[in-house]
Amino acid sequence: MASYGDLKALFVNCTLKRSPEISNTQGLIDRSAHIMTAQGVQVSQLRAVDHDIATGVWPDMTEHGWATDEWPALQRQVMEADILVLAGPIWLGDNSSVTKKVIERLYGNSSILNEHGQYAYYGRIGGCLITGNEDGVKHCAMNVLYSLQHLGYTIPPQADAGWIGEAGPGPSYLDPGSGGPDNDFTNRNTTFMTWNLLHLARMLKDNGGVPAHGNQRSEWDAGCRFDFENPDYR
Repeated sequence: MASYGDLKALFVNCTLKRSPEISNTQGLIDRSAHIMTAQGVQVSQLRAVDHDIATGVWPDMTEHGWATDEWPALQRQVMEADILVLAGPIWLGDNSSVTKKVIERLYGNSSILNEHGQYAYYGRIGGCLITGNEDGVKHCAMNVLYSLQHLGYTIPPQADAGWIGEAGPGPSYLDPGSGGPDNDFTNRNTTFMTWNLLHLARMLKDNGGVPAHGNQRSEWDAGCRFDFENPDYR
């Protein structure tokens, strides 16, 4: 079996609850993080709502009228990670406002280029975890994974997992009697997701990331068109 000890993973918990309040999303993060840690992966976690993250789509919002912005420091953690997992709750059938803010701030750095002239997130792996007590797991995962791939992350097969209770008001993942931690469907998908993230991260790291041809912004701006021809329909 491959070794994963040189990989780094970052889990961003997009709960609306500040520490030390119990986060049901954290409960599911812990399952995935445990598998990675057992394989020697250097796992980091942050709860976004505990940080003063400004609203906006620029790398540093203090340059755009905000008095404080902790995102630039958090962005450095993002860039150090081979694997990024965004995790959050469902509210009104959609991702939390914190999840959306984190994605917007990731977007604010997506035009930065790496040493190959590709967008900065190329060569990194993305996944997501969703929790809630109302429907919307697949909708939320679809939005997160689309956003990450659009920014340049590579998404492996079955890169999401989630848990929801019965429709309507009911117990959350960690509530006594919810059945969440013992749910075989959730546990299977969380395990598969975690290993797929590890496998694809290993493959990309061993091969130097995504091949740098046909996707280099620096070369496109310099006039290279990588065999693209604009057809003349006149």
